[in-house]
Amino acid sequence: MEEQGYIKYNENVENIRLREYPMLHGTTYLDHAGTTLYAKSLIERFSADMISNLYGNPHSASTSSQLSTRRIEDIRLRLLGLFNADPEMFDVIFVANATAGIKLVMEAFRDQEDGFWYGYHRDSHTSLVGVREAAKQHRCFTSDAEVERWLDDDKKHAGNLQRPALFAYPAQSNMNGRRLPLDWCYRPRSTENRSKQPVYILLDAASFVTTSPLDLSDGDVAPDFIVLSLYKMFGFPDLGALIVRKASAHVFNRRRYFGGGTVDMVVCLKEQWHAKKSETLHEQLEDGTLPIHSIVALNSAIDVHQELFGSLEQISGHTAFLAKELYDGLSSLRHGNGMAVCEVYKGPSSVYGDPRTQGPIVSFNIRNCYGGWVSNAEVEKLSAVKNFQVRTGGLCNPGGIASFLGLAPWEMKQNFSAGQRCGNDNDIMGSKPTGMIRASLGAMSTAEDVNSFVEFVRGFYAQQDFPLSMQAPVPSLPAKPPTASPFHVESLTIYPIKSCAGWQVPLGKAWEVRREGLVWDREWCLIHQGTGAALSQKRYPKMALIRPSIDLDEGVLRIRFAGSLQTTTPTPELALPLSADPTLFSDGSTFKQKTAKVCGDSITAKTYKSIEISHFFTQALGVACHLARFPVVGNGSQTSASSRHSKAHLQPHQLPARLQIPGAFPDTQPVPLLSAAKRPILLSNESPILTISRSSINRLNELIKEDGGKAAQAEVFRANIVVAENLESMPGAEQPYAEDHWRYVQIGHQFFEMLGSCRRCQMVCIDQYTAEKNEEPYVTLSKTRRFDGKVFFGQHTCHMPFHDVSSPLAQNPTISVGDLVSPYQDGDSATGLLLESLVNT
Repeated sequence: MEEQGYIKYNENVENIRLREYPMLHGTTYLDHAGTTLYAKSLIERFSADMISNLYGNPHSASTSSQLSTRRIEDIRLRLLGLFNADPEMFDVIFVANATAGIKLVMEAFRDQEDGFWYGYHRDSHTSLVGVREAAKQHRCFTSDAEVERWLDDDKKHAGNLQRPALFAYPAQSNMNGRRLPLDWCYRPRSTENRSKQPVYILLDAASFVTTSPLDLSDGDVAPDFIVLSLYKMFGFPDLGALIVRKASAHVFNRRRYFGGGTVDMVVCLKEQWHAKKSETLHEQLEDGTLPIHSIVALNSAIDVHQELFGSLEQISGHTAFLAKELYDGLSSLRHGNGMAVCEVYKGPSSVYGDPRTQGPIVSFNIRNCYGGWVSNAEVEKLSAVKNFQVRTGGLCNPGGIASFLGLAPWEMKQNFSAGQRCGNDNDIMGSKPTGMIRASLGAMSTAEDVNSFVEFVRGFYAQQDFPLSMQAPVPSLPAKPPTASPFHVESLTIYPIKSCAGWQVPLGKAWEVRREGLVWDREWCLIHQGTGAALSQKRYPKMALIRPSIDLDEGVLRIRFAGSLQTTTPTPELALPLSADPTLFSDGSTFKQKTAKVCGDSITAKTYKSIEISHFFTQALGVACHLARFPVVGNGSQTSASSRHSKAHLQPHQLPARLQIPGAFPDTQPVPLLSAAKRPILLSNESPILTISRSSINRLNELIKEDGGKAAQAEVFRANIVVAENLESMPGAEQPYAEDHWRYVQIGHQFFEMLGSCRRCQMVCIDQYTAEKNEEPYVTLSKTRRFDGKVFFGQHTCHMPFHDVSSPLAQNPTISVGDLVSPYQDGDSATGLLLESLVNT
C-alpha cells in the first residue's frame, strides 16, 4: 500500500475500533506480541454458535459427538488453508499454545534411540531454549552469521551430527520484532553429502503470523514443524497449533507416551501392549479430549478477522507503517541538552517499514537527561496510571536481552543472586538495564495509538527545562575545589582474598565503587579448618604469594600461588565464579554456611566444600584451611543481618589533643556525616577503602634510607587507592602527609569521606613479593608516626553516594587510574558548600 492507502486503511480500523473493541475505550493497548484483542463480533458469533448447536465429546458415535468431529476436521483444513498448506503434505495438531507444540516435538526427539542434537538461535523464545535440556548435545548460535557458516560448512556439520538433529529458531523475534531468514527452513535438506543423520527444522511462527502471512504452498522448502499461538493472531480462542510436514512425521513414531484417544487398543492386565491409531498424525498426537469449544471458536475467529481486516498481507502493510511511525517517533525524542531519550534495540539488518526484515515491535529503554537509565518498573507503573498497556522486563527472550544489553552470563547470574527476578523492581544493576520496554502493534492498532504513546514518553521523560546544576558533571555538588588539584590516582588495588596479594585495576578500566568499598575487594577469606578463624598475613606471611586476579571476560576469580606447592598433583590455578551466590547455580554441594571469626567478629560466610580448593590453599600455606566467601548482595546490603561486619574501633578524626596527629582536623570540626552511621564493610578490618599518598611513602622512605634501611614498597601498606602528585608538579612540591588534612576528596566525579587514620601493625614489614619479613617500615613509622603509643599511616575512606539516583554517576559509580583527585580541607569555602549540599539532601 502507498501512504494514502495506509491512511485510508487506518481510518477504516478507527471505525472498526468504535464498534468492535469497546474494551479499548480510554486505553492504548500496545502489547499485541503478548496477545492481540478479540472483537465483539467474534464473541457474539461464537456465542450464537454455542447456543444453536450441541457439541459433544468427539470420542463417541452420538450425533452431538459426530457434529464436533466434523466441525473440528473442517476447521483443521481451514487453518491449513490460511497458510496455503496442502493437507496432503501437512497436518495440524491442536495444542494449548505454542509452548505445548514445542514440547510435543521435543518429546518425539527425546525418545529417539540415541537422543538428539539440538541447535537454537540466540533470539529464541524461552520455550525454544528449554528444549536443550532434553538434548544429548546442544548449541546456541549467537548470530545469523554463525548459522550461515554452520549451514554452509558440510564437514563441520557432518562431524557434529552423530544423531538426529533439530534446529529451531523464530521467524520473528518476540523481543524486538526482527525477522530472521526463512530460507534456513529448507537449506539443510537442499545440501547434498550431508551426514547420514537428517536435520529437522522447528520454526517458531507464533510472533510472526500475528501480522504477517506465512506461505507453506511449497512443501519442499517448508519447515518440518511450525508452532502457532492462535490467540496472538485472533485474541480468542486460547489455543495453539503445531503444523507438521508429513514427510517428517516419522520422528513421532518413537514417541512413548500415549493418551486417551490416541490408541485403538490398550492391554494392561498381565500383558503390557497397545496399538496406536495410524490413520492420521493428529489422531496419534492429540492426547485426551480436544478443547472442542475453543476449536469451534476458531472458525468464528478466522471469519471475523478476515471480514474486519482483510488479508494478512493488508495487516502486514498496516502494522509495518505504524511500526515505522513509532520507531521514528521514539528515536527522534531528545532532551533539552540534545541527548536521546530512547535507546531503541533494532537489529543491524532491520528496516522499519519493511515487513521482510522487521515486524511491528519496538523495544527500547529510556535515558534521563544525564544519560542515566530510567527504571522500567517506574515506566510501567506510570504507563498503567495513564492507561498505556506495554510489556517490560526480560520478555521471555534471554539470548536477545543478553546480546542487546551487553550482559555476560556471569553478570546475569550475579544479578540473579543479588535479587533480580523477571518482573521485580531490580531493573538497573551494575549500571545496566536488566530488561526492556516493549511496545507491539496489531491489526486493530491505529496511528493515534502510536502518536499518543510517543507523546506520553515525550511529556514525562523528555526533559526540556532543567536547572543548570543538572547539566554539571556532578549534580547538586561543587564540581571541584576553587583551585586546581595537583593530585591524581596513581593506582587502584583490590584484595579479593583477605590478607592475600592485591590485584591492580588496569589503566583505563573504570572500576565500580560500592558502599562496602571497591567491587570484589575482600569478599573472600581463608579460615582455619579447626578454629574457624580467618587467617592473617601477620601469622602466615606466605599468604602474600597467593595471587588472585579478576577475569571479567570469563566472570571468574583466578588464583595462583607464586611459591611451590608440596603436592604430587599440583593445581596450577583455581577459577571461581564471581557471581555473588554461586549456590544458586550448582547442585548445592559447592558451599556450606559456616561461622567464621574476622578481627574478633563472628560472621556467617559461605565455605567452599571442594576438596581441590581446600587442598590448594592448605598445601600453599602449610595449614589446614578452607576458602570462604562473604559476598555483598544487592545495592550494599549484606547476605543477612547476622552476617554484617562493622568495626567499632575505627579512630575518628576528632581525637583528643594528646592523640592528635599533626595536621589532622581540630577538635571543633563537625562529626563526619557518614562515619557517624554504621558503615557496611565486607572483610576489611576497619573501613571500606584505604587511601595513601605517594608523597607520604616517599618521605617515609627518605627517613628509612637515612638510617641505612631498605626502602618500603607501596604494596606493603595494602592500600586500595594510592594518590600521587601530577608529573608536571614542580620539584620539591610534594606534600607528604597532606591526606591527614583532607576532610573529603573528589576522585573523578565521585566523592569520598575521610574517616580517620589507619592504625598500623607489623604486617607492613612483610615483603609482598617474597613473603620475607623485614624491620622496616614499621621501625621508622614507630619513630615518626606514633601518637599516644599508636602508629598511624594512611586514611580510611568511604564512598559518598549521590542523592540523585537518576544520575548515571549514581547508577554506575566508578573511579579509574589517572582520575583527578581534588581534596576538600577543613575551612575551605568549597568544603562548606559541599557540607551544605549534603545536609540539604
